[in-house]
Amino acid sequence: MLLGYAPEELIGHSAYEFFHPDDLTLISQTHSTILELPDTYTVTYRFRRKDSCYIWFETTSRTVRNPQTNAAVEIHTVSRDITERKQAEQKIREQVALLNVSTEAIFVRDLDNKILFWNKGAERLYGWKNEEVLGKETPEFFHKKSTFQLEEIHNILAVKGEWRGELHKITKEGQPIIVDSHWTLVRDEYEQPKSILVVNTDITEKKQLESQFLRAQRMESLGTLASGIAHDLNNVFAPILMTSQLLELTVTDERSQEWLEIMEASARRGADLVKQVVSFARGVEGDRTIVQVRHLISEVKQIAKETFPKSIDVYVDVPPVLWTVSGDATQLHQVLMNLCVNARDAMPDGGTLSILGENIVVDEHYVRMNIDAKIGRYIVITVSDTGMGIPADTLDRIFEPFFTTKERGKGSGLGLSTVIGIIKSHRGFVNVYSEVGQGTQFKVYLPALEETQTLLVEELELPQGHGELILVVDDEVAIRKITKTSLETYSYRVLTASDGIEAIALYAQHKSEISLVLIDMMMPEMDGPTTIRTLQKIEPQVKIIGVSGLVSNDKLAKVAALGVKTFLSKPYTTQELLTTLDEVLHSK
Repeated sequence: MLLGYAPEELIGHSAYEFFHPDDLTLISQTHSTILELPDTYTVTYRFRRKDSCYIWFETTSRTVRNPQTNAAVEIHTVSRDITERKQAEQKIREQVALLNVSTEAIFVRDLDNKILFWNKGAERLYGWKNEEVLGKETPEFFHKKSTFQLEEIHNILAVKGEWRGELHKITKEGQPIIVDSHWTLVRDEYEQPKSILVVNTDITEKKQLESQFLRAQRMESLGTLASGIAHDLNNVFAPILMTSQLLELTVTDERSQEWLEIMEASARRGADLVKQVVSFARGVEGDRTIVQVRHLISEVKQIAKETFPKSIDVYVDVPPVLWTVSGDATQLHQVLMNLCVNARDAMPDGGTLSILGENIVVDEHYVRMNIDAKIGRYIVITVSDTGMGIPADTLDRIFEPFFTTKERGKGSGLGLSTVIGIIKSHRGFVNVYSEVGQGTQFKVYLPALEETQTLLVEELELPQGHGELILVVDDEVAIRKITKTSLETYSYRVLTASDGIEAIALYAQHKSEISLVLIDMMMPEMDGPTTIRTLQKIEPQVKIIGVSGLVSNDKLAKVAALGVKTFLSKPYTTQELLTTLDEVLHSK
């Protein structure tokens, strides 16, 4: 029935005539070594049917031997058609070949957690070779967070037959990765669970970019809020600072002088706090010079060794030639100090503070991994500690202003937000890595200068006025009054206006006398830019100094577009005001 031959068609023919040519060698070897064969053995081979097609047989043979000579007397065989099984196996091999081409990690495990299939994509993603895992229990250690989550997945599989979600895993080398995982429960012909098919796609890079993007969005929102607060606070600090400086010139008794010093110091501290917020919010640039960060690291190392607890070892490693950057040395010094102080606070029982410097060239591959990076030369400053580490749920918030994990009164929450603001204004970026109980590492990336670049720095002197008439325009009464008093103290004449409309009227009336206009950018009735455009229509050569409690790169660009080349940030000191006035008055 299986072969289609009638008995008379086979009688007298050798069985070798019907075997597949590729199987003849196997059959011949089996028969030639029949005395050496075990009592029972199985052979698979192909046999030609009457229609010339070959079918697969699995033949199990039992050898009957002479008890005295051990010679084979008879061979009893039972053959069964396994063609369908062989076709299924071939189909599986073809599917395996296709699965191995896939970039996704695909594996199958039985209900006892033993690996039945492990494709090339899984080898590439996890690092374990097929022979290392096949037939063994699923390496559950490659699940990073897991027991509870895996139990939940199995429960969902039992009910719905599939599950999809994100999993945190560990590779053979210990590298954490994130995968988009799709689990399918495979059932047998009786609809009973047989195995689990798992398809994992590596989304680590995607998740890193998403995290950076969401963090950038959150920081931008906080920056907008912080900018508005900064503007209002600077309008408060400006008259306090200038008033205290003026009173120091007129009040002579020692006790009053002490009070004035306290008032001025407090105002300066408040103003510095606001500048930190502004720096974070909009990336305000300080004075740019060529900075050799190697020298800054040396200074910070000295401070740390002299002031930090003796239980903290300070280790510094900087190459002899560290590329230079264009930056504000004071701000970069502040970045290093903030990071070192945070490291100190993370090691109350002592540890090691490491400061490393290196030159690197960021390539296209790294740029794809970090949205803030650009192809080119960078210096990298790494500040790391062996302290308590930062929990994962806190790590994404550490750069937010006013966010702190320190006890009340021991931190303002502005240290790291200042760091990120300053570094962003220098066109750099910061990466942070932390493990609870192991420590934290901050890597600061700053674009390096080409070796031929140079910057010049001018030194300014404090001047006196010579009776020049200055128009002061500000909607804050206190600022108008104290600015007027300060300028008059240093031999200037002053007119004041509370808004743009009044300023235009006064300028039109005293156009020939007014030497310069000091104008606030943000006023309710008519804002600074609108007023400036109107004044320029009256007198195209009018000299103007823009003033605001909120200074950003965008704001500076808008003012510069109006032809205003000088800008004062509130709160400004009397010295800053006089120096800027003299510079603009005597410019061509």
